[in-house]
Amino acid sequence: MKLLVTGGAGFIGSNFIHYLRSNYPAAQIFNVDALTYAGNLLNLQVLQTDANYHFIEANITDRSVLEPIFAEGIDAVVNFAAESHVDRSILQPEVFVTTNIMGTQILLDLARQHGTAKFVQVSTDEVYGTLGDTGQFSENTPLAPNSPYSASKAGADLLVRAYNETFGMNVNITRCSNNYGPYQYPEKLIPLMIQTALDDKPLPVYGDGLNVRDWLYVEDHCSAIDLVLHGGRPGEVYNIGGNNERSNIHVVQTILAELGKPESLITYVKDRPGHDRRYAINADKIRAELGWQPKFDYQSGMKATIQWYVDNLDWLEQVRSRASLGDQP
Repeated sequence: MKLLVTGGAGFIGSNFIHYLRSNYPAAQIFNVDALTYAGNLLNLQVLQTDANYHFIEANITDRSVLEPIFAEGIDAVVNFAAESHVDRSILQPEVFVTTNIMGTQILLDLARQHGTAKFVQVSTDEVYGTLGDTGQFSENTPLAPNSPYSASKAGADLLVRAYNETFGMNVNITRCSNNYGPYQYPEKLIPLMIQTALDDKPLPVYGDGLNVRDWLYVEDHCSAIDLVLHGGRPGEVYNIGGNNERSNIHVVQTILAELGKPESLITYVKDRPGHDRRYAINADKIRAELGWQPKFDYQSGMKATIQWYVDNLDWLEQVRSRASLGDQP
């Protein structure tokens, strides 16, 4: 099998490539990544000498670079490539529209032209908007994005759906809850708080800290995508959630307790615009149809994540060094 993984040097993409290599050692993996601030080849350093792994530095909007890759006879595409940080989307919406919508359209078009058998679009629960104190997002929840980031992802999802309806392409869309785990760029909540706590600096928490997210360990997300890749029904959407709802302040308190740091480090800061109050995913469909079960609960996943960052301070320092050279919002 020849697989094209886009955005494979990023957080979830690199974890997925490690998952593929562990479970499908004979697969040919083509990793296309633009190596923007969040893409890091250190995440995949152990694969540099792997003859079945091929890295191509390119943006998914660059059709001229992508064309010869598809000409290799790609069997499936898993599209992780996206601008994904809400705060950055508020500052630079155009970048998100260009990469997330136009890039996805180009990938779809090339996959259709070259007869690629499967296209999996990795999306987010943020396309559904926000929830009140009760209820969960299902695959039938109307799309109601509240940030430029989530709006661009919703637009990409609709294009994927359209290519199934119009051209009969075998596509799936996965929508996941908040991921955490190794290799996550430290602008996101969990690695940012781990890094800041290790430095004994104030931990900035938006608003009252009571925004709720459903936390999903990245390895569990990868196993779900694998099941969709190989068994998802054409045209279907699959929600992927960890069933681990926690408020942001609870997550921060967990990190401080695990690291033995005082809660006096917590500092509340002005909330960001359009900050969704609560997300919660109903993952019954993927459990029933594909037999997916997560391996990690909140406690075991958080413990493993915190320990990974403690054990990989060199990785964290190199990422921080890149940011200090200009890769900042």
